[in-house]
Amino acid sequence: MSELGRVLRLDARRAALLLAVPLLAGIGIVTAWRSLVPGVGYWDNSVVALINSVRLLGPVAAGLAAWTAVRERGLNYLRDLSPRSPATGALLDLLLLAGAAALAYGAVTVAVTVETMLRQEAGHPYPLGLLAGTASLVLHVVIGYLAGRAVPRPATVVAVAALTWLWAALRPPGTSWWSLLPPAALDHVELFTVLRTSVLADQTVWAMGVTAALVLAYVGWVTRRRAVAVPMVLALLVTGNAMTGLQGSGGSAVVPAPVRLACREWPLTVCVHPALRSALPALMTATTPLATRLSGTPGEFNRVVQRPATEPATVAGGTASIHLDDELSPGYEVRAVRQIMRSLADAQACASPRNPGYRALVDAWLLGRAAPPITDTRTARRFGQWTEEQRRGWLRTHYANYQSCALAARDFRLSVTPRPADAPRPSPRPLEPRGADGLPK
Repeated sequence: MSELGRVLRLDARRAALLLAVPLLAGIGIVTAWRSLVPGVGYWDNSVVALINSVRLLGPVAAGLAAWTAVRERGLNYLRDLSPRSPATGALLDLLLLAGAAALAYGAVTVAVTVETMLRQEAGHPYPLGLLAGTASLVLHVVIGYLAGRAVPRPATVVAVAALTWLWAALRPPGTSWWSLLPPAALDHVELFTVLRTSVLADQTVWAMGVTAALVLAYVGWVTRRRAVAVPMVLALLVTGNAMTGLQGSGGSAVVPAPVRLACREWPLTVCVHPALRSALPALMTATTPLATRLSGTPGEFNRVVQRPATEPATVAGGTASIHLDDELSPGYEVRAVRQIMRSLADAQACASPRNPGYRALVDAWLLGRAAPPITDTRTARRFGQWTEEQRRGWLRTHYANYQSCALAARDFRLSVTPRPADAPRPSPRPLEPRGADGLPK
């Protein structure tokens, strides 16, 4: 009997481990890698990529488990010769297949973790996310194997893989709480939001509860023992409780969360989400000239702060609030400056500007670009001849008209005088001799 058990274990290893581990690991790595945000190491999105990889990895694992069960069905007559329980062989196969799937998922986790740590990572990893993905993958293995044992036909392998794939594909992310049932469909986690650990915990419990119920049901069916009904009912109750928790989430797996920003202090203070700290030098370079030219006006700022997409981009109290895309696609610093420029305008008044050419002329100077052609060439030539300090002084005087898009030609004819602090000081006159009474002699 010991030799028979050894043969069965070796055969199961050949059917599962030698084939399943490299295949599942390769599919999982490719699937998770494509879900990662290029150039950004945000742990929340790394966990989402791992969980979402089960949507493809699970059906493949289920198909392999069903194929193993169909193939192992021919050895049942050998297992019947053993005095052990008739469920022992199947449970051993399940243990080996689940271990192979978990090992492959561990390889996927290592690859995603290394990729995230090579970036300027932010946030923190979620062990519950790894556990939720593993539990969901093991559930697929159990479903596939038990289906192959119940209906040992080659068509069962295709049917199991197709049905599990449809269960994942027909539940797109963000639709309802059904999309959170394993294998979960999670949306990309925006910056300034984090995963809800309660959702990850409910997903883990749900997958483990269904797995336990299926295994216990199979054991009870094979052994004809009614005692397994009690733990099976308990497993179903736990599963139902987890489903209630997922239903109460409203289909959302993320919540807003405060974030300690990464900042650069000189010459301005520029702060962004820690996952985008690589953007600090470019943002500093792009916003400093604009901040310098707006100095002394109501739109001046000495601080640039990234805000969530749900908050408006504004310039108030010396702080310019901007939005950045998570991928830091090319030109993000230019788009940030444009957001600040749009924040300077009165949206209602600028909806129908009197003469957009004059504002475009000033905007080009603020952005450090060449002046655009306008119909009033005389005004454009006059503005182009002013020095930098004259333009800044002029903007401080006419900022209200600039903000409301009400600039006119007469605004550019006014004399431009620098601020008193910037005006040249007169040369000191030599002191005159004074008497004891303090009057000049």
